Amino acid sequence: MQSPSAEIPVRLFREPVSGISHAVGALLAVVGLILLVLLAVAEQKQVHVAAFSVFGASMIMLYSSSALYHLLRASEKTVTLLRRIDHVMIYILIAGTYTPVCLVGLRGTWGTTLFILVWMVAIVGICFSLLWINAPRWLATSLYLLMGWIAVAAIVPLVRAISVEGIVWLFLGGAFYTLGAIIYAMKWPNPFPRTFGFHEIWHLFVLAGTFSHFMMMLHAILPMPQ
Repeated sequence: MQSPSAEIPVRLFREPVSGISHAVGALLAVVGLILLVLLAVAEQKQVHVAAFSVFGASMIMLYSSSALYHLLRASEKTVTLLRRIDHVMIYILIAGTYTPVCLVGLRGTWGTTLFILVWMVAIVGICFSLLWINAPRWLATSLYLLMGWIAVAAIVPLVRAISVEGIVWLFLGGAFYTLGAIIYAMKWPNPFPRTFGFHEIWHLFVLAGTFSHFMMMLHAILPMPQ
């Protein structure tokens, strides 16, 4: 039997574990943004600063909106609105993560083309999320994965442009996101449905994916020349 103190988070928040984990993610995203931008400013790398700002802002928006959606007890209308925003921010984070890779890592024709393509797909995905919020779980997940793995089309120039360490972090992050998305789509494993189920596991995999891509920015993209 749960103690009264253990029940407090459940009463206060809609989905405590999911919400709190991503609230922590939002705070870490702020720290990550500040660190990347300050390091880039110190090296007078303006393109890096701009690209990292987009990446950092996308992290903060994703985790802040997710935390609000999963924590806030509100009217059905408000919760639905927050859900739409939460889904939209997934596309923003994916495109925001691609931005430094394209503008600093790849550059040239490959970088510009991939940058435009990714943001175009993000816009389509955003419209999709806003207009069809109750789309089948498998369909939304497929769109996230398709957008996330577009980078495979540029695998040869990516390997030539970015260090081995950077490539490892890039694909490790992709693997975390992909495995998490599969868990989300299959709703399995679902060990403790009321407190720590497939949805909470998915949130942890998202955090791991973002951390991996942050490490790529720090150790592979930041050292690259202006």
